[in-house]
Amino acid sequence: MTAGEDLLWDASDKSTRTVPRLRRMAVSAGCLGLSGLALWGEPAVRWVAGAAVVYLLVEFAYWAWDGRRVVEARIVPGGADGRARLRLLHAGGRITEHDPDQVARVLVIYDNVDGSAKLRLRLRLRRRLRLRRKRLFFGRPGRPPVLATWRKACPRAGVEDRSARWGMPGIPD
Repeated sequence: MTAGEDLLWDASDKSTRTVPRLRRMAVSAGCLGLSGLALWGEPAVRWVAGAAVVYLLVEFAYWAWDGRRVVEARIVPGGADGRARLRLLHAGGRITEHDPDQVARVLVIYDNVDGSAKLRLRLRLRRRLRLRRKRLFFGRPGRPPVLATWRKACPRAGVEDRSARWGMPGIPD
């Protein structure tokens, strides 16, 4: 971290977890493939093949969604114009920079069980045709941030926090 940078969000796990996911996909596809071969003459083989295809599609969709999740958010000093920028590091390794005035809402959701928190970040994106579009970013679980830092860094944003709506499964809130 260089001088003048403020850490706003830091996720506990910053890895992409690609190897375990690929291993799990390969084992599952192999098991479903063997089941399909064992049931080749049966009418249930369509069901097994369909389940394998659906499973792989869901895994790929989750992989694409998880790669866009925010693992780190910082306020960095600006370049030539001197304005600070919001730098987001995504789980897939991509870095995006945004104007802090574009942040519409920051929501920190505290976990009821392990003391971690999740981030929901909504940005107002301006387009050439004056159409406004909002983009929602999800943060991986991490340490609860200091909300005063978010309020100082993004003064036009609504900064809120709340507890999760449910607790541990099987234990009433």
